[in-house]
Amino acid sequence: MLEITIYHYLFLSLILFIIGILGSILSKHVIKILISIEFILTGVNLNFITFATFCDGIRLDGYIISLFYVAIGAVELAVALYIFYLMHKKKNSDNIDEYGEL
Repeated sequence: MLEITIYHYLFLSLILFIIGILGSILSKHVIKILISIEFILTGVNLNFITFATFCDGIRLDGYIISLFYVAIGAVELAVALYIFYLMHKKKNSDNIDEYGEL
């Protein structure tokens, strides 16, 4: 039977991070870029939790840093959505190319 090791978690973290990077580079819609940034943060959080589980015996540093990343990601998403709402109200479009004068 296949045992799940640290490499499986790190590979999943890498896949999430690459999906986030590619999505934020290739997409032209603001909402897709925000979702891609959340994929990046999820990959980083999974990495922290993996190393905290497999390498950190007693201390909970990886879990605490991961909780801070979740809080920072929530605040970042709220601010970005509000900025997008204001931009959409002004230009009435969700294409990122039309917001070049910012």
